Amino acid sequence: MNTAEQTTHQQDLERLKLLRYMDDDFMTVCLADNFEGVELILRIVLGQEGIKIKSVRTQETMKNLQGRSAVLDVHAIDSTDKEFDVEIQRKDAGAGAKRARHNSSLLDAHILKSGDDTEDIPDSYVIFITENDVMRGRQPIYPVERYVTIGENKVLFGDGSHILYVNGKYRGNDEIGKLMHDFSCTNPDDMNYEALAKKARYYKRDEKGVAAMCKIMEDMRNEAALNNARETAERLIKKGKMTLEEIAECVPLLSLDELREIEMKVMQLA
Repeated sequence: MNTAEQTTHQQDLERLKLLRYMDDDFMTVCLADNFEGVELILRIVLGQEGIKIKSVRTQETMKNLQGRSAVLDVHAIDSTDKEFDVEIQRKDAGAGAKRARHNSSLLDAHILKSGDDTEDIPDSYVIFITENDVMRGRQPIYPVERYVTIGENKVLFGDGSHILYVNGKYRGNDEIGKLMHDFSCTNPDDMNYEALAKKARYYKRDEKGVAAMCKIMEDMRNEAALNNARETAERLIKKGKMTLEEIAECVPLLSLDELREIEMKVMQLA
């Protein structure tokens, strides 16, 4: 490892100390195949003690019929086939109503299989855990449900589609307050729930866990650099003032073949 690599590695170690469950990259690593941790979160947020998870996938890409996709932070299915999408949002703008609707529709589109009766569709839950109180109501949880207006009364529609916002700033002396404390905690020893703390402890202190997290951070850096190179190449191709060979000198991360593919896409969209 050369000096530059050693410096970058040390920076990764320092950054790792500050990571929390409120950082989606760290949360998705800690909850991958962590059935106990996911069950804990869902039981507290939904107030349902009997939830038993049979499937957990993190950073899962889901597409609709038109090919539009979204990456779900945590996608879980319980023993009754209910589906859950748990999202971390540090920025308020990322937790908008249309984003929640989009994720909810993606879940529903993938629940029903060919030949299934729509009346048998299981409930779906989209849960946004936000760093700030995006609804500004000082509540721990904001359930979003559809209602039917009948005269002067509003009756729950009951279509089985549920959206919830969890206030990450909430610190009440109850289960949800303790959970939100844990989501913002950098030290696993200060966390309330061992199902979450033990995974955080592994990735922050265990030699193998630390190595795995450092590799993930390195991969993320490389992917970001590659995306930046592609965006730069696309801009230069659109300007049309340089040959592909000249662009290759400006963005050495991309081969000529990759530049030709980008050029083809630009021409198709022109």
